[in-house]
Amino acid sequence: MIPFHSPESPEHGGRLEAAVRKWGIPRDQWLDLSTGINPVPYPIPEIPLEVWQRLPEPDDGLENIIRNWAGAPADAACLPVAGSQQAIMALPAVRARLHGLGRVAVPMPGYREHGHAWQRAGFEVVGISAEQALADDLGWLDSVDVVVWINPNNPTGQALLPERLLAWRQRLARRGGWLVVDEAFVEGFEGHSLVTMVGGDGLVVLKSVGKFFGLAGLRAGAVLTNKALAQGFLAELGPWPVSGPARFLMTQMLEDQQWQAQTQNTLTLFSERMQSLLSDVGLGSSSGTLLFQYLEHPKAIELHSGLCRQGILVRLFEHPCALRVGLPANESEWLRLGQALRNAVG
Repeated sequence: MIPFHSPESPEHGGRLEAAVRKWGIPRDQWLDLSTGINPVPYPIPEIPLEVWQRLPEPDDGLENIIRNWAGAPADAACLPVAGSQQAIMALPAVRARLHGLGRVAVPMPGYREHGHAWQRAGFEVVGISAEQALADDLGWLDSVDVVVWINPNNPTGQALLPERLLAWRQRLARRGGWLVVDEAFVEGFEGHSLVTMVGGDGLVVLKSVGKFFGLAGLRAGAVLTNKALAQGFLAELGPWPVSGPARFLMTQMLEDQQWQAQTQNTLTLFSERMQSLLSDVGLGSSSGTLLFQYLEHPKAIELHSGLCRQGILVRLFEHPCALRVGLPANESEWLRLGQALRNAVG
């Protein structure tokens, strides 16, 4: 296990204002590729005025729509939330109320808000390395009460097969433990989702809507689990965790299967193009998802600065040294990124 230490407020991509101040480049001259968000978002339809005037309706059918979109069984509990971040922050309180404090394992590197939320709530948090996640020996699971896994991982793109995760879940469940799987970037990883297994003991699956659909500001997602744990979430979040307009848009987006299929094909091509671009400029192989590429490189800090000087913001990681690069939205942005990378590489 790896010791986990979190700052008071973990950093995220999208810190464009800080880059504007540091590098002295006006905001409208930046190309922000620091977030893993679809750069070509779902076209927002007109929202009826009554949706803004009424409180959200919990029986509007959204839960069934999410269940069908995700592929979850009919008996799975489905709770819409204001982005998976809301669920991440609520999970420790739900666990503590039912089982008290304990020890939680999170991927390292990985989205730090997971470990941060558990640590703030008083849980002991330890890290799982990429190598340990692939190990045949599962004895380490007996030393923790909850395992959080991001599948595929953010930022590395490492994806574990469902068989491995289900073995973790089975071993944890023997002692009342939980497996929490964050599937924010699972699109494009066919056969990797665990939603078909939701409904039994000790499994919580988090789904994000804003990333694939390119509407991060909507703050929309879902928790899929069994009915008992869903009640715990409801008690923690209270009424109306998702706004009426967000529920309306989620309904439109999740039922638009044609847009989803076309977008997945487009993002697959974009992802392959980004891999090729990074390789062609001499940066080597990368890993990632449909929405970003992750590149470990000994000169990541210098490359990051070199791109910032040209008004291009990517995400920098220092342990290990790596860059995460999101997708450009159009051909001119692709050409600009390619030239900037060549300049930075020298």
